[in-house]
Amino acid sequence: MAAPGGKFFIQEKLKTPAPHHESFKQLWETKWKKPATMGVYPFMFGAAKDFEPIVEEMDKLGMKEPYDWDKYAEVFFPKAKDLQSKAEEAEKIGDTAQAVEYYMRASAVYRMSRFPAPRSEKQRWAWEQCKHCAFKGMGMREHPAHEVKIPFTNAIEGESKEIPVAFQLPEDASESKPAPVVIIFTGLDGYRTELAVWMEGWRRNGVGVIVVEIPGTGDCPATPKDPKSPDRLWSSLLDWCDQNKKIDSKRLCVWAFSTGGYYAIRVAHTHPDRLAGVVSLGGGCHHMFDREWLDEVNHLEYPFDLANTLCYKWGYGDDVEAFKKEASDRFSLLKDGTLDKDRCARLLLVNGTEDEIFPIDDYYLALQHGPVKEARFVPGIKHMGEPESFFIIMKWIYNLFGIQGGNPGAQLSTIPFKSLYP
Repeated sequence: MAAPGGKFFIQEKLKTPAPHHESFKQLWETKWKKPATMGVYPFMFGAAKDFEPIVEEMDKLGMKEPYDWDKYAEVFFPKAKDLQSKAEEAEKIGDTAQAVEYYMRASAVYRMSRFPAPRSEKQRWAWEQCKHCAFKGMGMREHPAHEVKIPFTNAIEGESKEIPVAFQLPEDASESKPAPVVIIFTGLDGYRTELAVWMEGWRRNGVGVIVVEIPGTGDCPATPKDPKSPDRLWSSLLDWCDQNKKIDSKRLCVWAFSTGGYYAIRVAHTHPDRLAGVVSLGGGCHHMFDREWLDEVNHLEYPFDLANTLCYKWGYGDDVEAFKKEASDRFSLLKDGTLDKDRCARLLLVNGTEDEIFPIDDYYLALQHGPVKEARFVPGIKHMGEPESFFIIMKWIYNLFGIQGGNPGAQLSTIPFKSLYP
């Protein structure tokens, strides 16, 4: 911990449960209704009206923690299937605009049914449907994005040989005019199907985007329990970027969200010569694995059982006790010497000081070790410090890439989703 007296900066808040843990209805009313109305995380490409009947049904069923994840997922399926059917009908008659919207809205409902992680059979089915709808919709847009399967050339036995990513380059990218690329590392619950929401804004700035999932999430092939598997993963990904002549491999920037921020700090130290810059937004590196922290986070800012979801993500299945016991020694970037390496890519650390998902203490710790880093903390704001953090980061990347006239406000305006159809 970094606060005086060996305490977390939010020590006094650790024992205070958030109201959204009382029931799904409370989750909707106190935490999710506003972002759903705006069409922003975690409701990217979604419409609040699609979720209103789902909330009513959840309330009738008395859904609350701990959830039966199969029963939870099932409540979303009627609306998701209805939207998917509308998309397919629109596609048949050649109404591309309707087809795109309904496919993307269907993907959003399927996403929330597998949220925060596909831990049950029906959630895993929802994840498959989410991918199908999302990539159908994104592929039909005026500026399409596609799924690409990059060779996982450094895979070891037991790992899949492909790295599935969401990928888009500006239309004018060429061998003679290669584009800079932002590589988005996803978080614990937002995968390549939804963080693709950032593509349009970067496209307008002449920047390509690769969205890749971190170990233990989505379809990432890297073994989640192996601390060194991400090193193999990023080497394979960066090799592919080097080979793609439409990508300017001298102008690659990682922007990692939340749990992905842990991997951003690591890649900045393991691949310092291959990245122009790295942004770790709302991540952690050491104290995020403290038992004292993990013992409390299930009732704090995260909408569900954070410690259990992290346990699943890091390859421990349902064995939360083993995760709490072993995670620090296995994954801490302080204990494994990563933070004290001699070299580090240019690294920007950004978070809200009141983060209850990963402690801001970890960024103070990172600043005290190894090469000099850059940091900006947003006071009084919780996880990721948004939306102010987005303005900070986009301006930093504009400068990194030499983008003239970049406008963070205009870029952010491309993210909220507004439905045009019933």
